[in-house]
Amino acid sequence: QVQLVESGGGLVQAGGSLRLSCAASGRVFSSSAMGWFRQAPGKEREFVAGISWSGGRTYYTDSVKGRFIISRDNVENTVYLQMNSLKPEDTAVYYCAVAPRYAQVVHNDYDYDYWGQGTQVTVSS
Repeated sequence: QVQLVESGGGLVQAGGSLRLSCAASGRVFSSSAMGWFRQAPGKEREFVAGISWSGGRTYYTDSVKGRFIISRDNVENTVYLQMNSLKPEDTAVYYCAVAPRYAQVVHNDYDYDYWGQGTQVTVSS
């Protein structure tokens, strides 16, 4: 059984930073691709960032490139999302997910089999 627990969300002013964490239990973490998604009110869930099993490869959606950084610690079974220069349009519930069928980065939500409960990020203008 794989469980993912996100933390680190909150309210921040535009231009500020937040660091999200996702702690994973289960044996698949260190060999699996991981990703962060988000869903804003009234919008579909979208891919934000992904990372390969080793952390050697990352991939970002265009709107967060240069502002967000995904990383992982396979000893601590944790994946992180450092979010800088936040904008009001980044406001959403952020979810981490694990893709045990893949070692390299994937960005479609149907590639991910396990999901966290989500953490709210609100950016005020």
